[in-house]
Amino acid sequence: MKHVIIGDITVHQDAPLAFFAGPCVIESRDHVMEMAESVVRLGQSTGAPMIFKTSYDKANRSSIHSYRGPGVNEGAGILREIKERFGIPVLTDVHEPQEVEIIADVADVLQIPAFLCRQTDLVLSVAESGRVVNVKKGQFLSPWDVEQVIEKILSTGNEQILITERGTSFGYNNLINDMRAIPIMREYGFPVVFDATHSAQLPGGAGSTTGGMRTYIPPVARAAVAAGADAVFMEIHDNPDGARSDAATQWPLSRAESLIRQLQQVYETIRGMDEL
Repeated sequence: MKHVIIGDITVHQDAPLAFFAGPCVIESRDHVMEMAESVVRLGQSTGAPMIFKTSYDKANRSSIHSYRGPGVNEGAGILREIKERFGIPVLTDVHEPQEVEIIADVADVLQIPAFLCRQTDLVLSVAESGRVVNVKKGQFLSPWDVEQVIEKILSTGNEQILITERGTSFGYNNLINDMRAIPIMREYGFPVVFDATHSAQLPGGAGSTTGGMRTYIPPVARAAVAAGADAVFMEIHDNPDGARSDAATQWPLSRAESLIRQLQQVYETIRGMDEL
């Protein structure tokens, strides 16, 4: 398996379980700074490698009235300030090829949103930036179809690739997790991340917003780590119910440390087992 390097963090089956954590979207400069500081503290208290995640724009909202974020230019400045102030690597998603050059100057990891994972021009633009590429596997995509996305990225010479499992569409307004997807995708030679919070979504399930079942985040996250996930992605918020995006599935900051510790325990237990 390829070692993926993010700042001074290595994501690999032989490295400690890494976490991508932070709020869904930049709600304000002050709030995102507070959340970044909280994520740094979580890393210090648990010993977990932490990459801060947030978005400058959420272009795939359910409603035209949904909050999207400050946009790429203001967002890039905020992300730069987070890196300089806290010394933590940063991940954000990118929706348009023309945004890549702006945001690649700041972010350590550029993320391809699930709905856009087959958009060839976007995938190639992100890959050509030379940054780590995190591909969210589309809800409509089988785990073996991910190989085609990986091939697109590799065609640019970029081998710093992460693949993220975030649930599969199951009828209308529902997602399920097929844990077989994790070992299947790991066979392509790159670390697999499990998105614990988006996997609990009910897309469009609240009408004009995305619903979700926050209660089930811990069990599916534990199952994914037991199935072989090399890192965990989870959106956390100090007031999830008041969040301006994905309020139903962001994990409470007050409960984040206990969940991280649980997942670390599962990870260490699995690593100590012999292959069958």
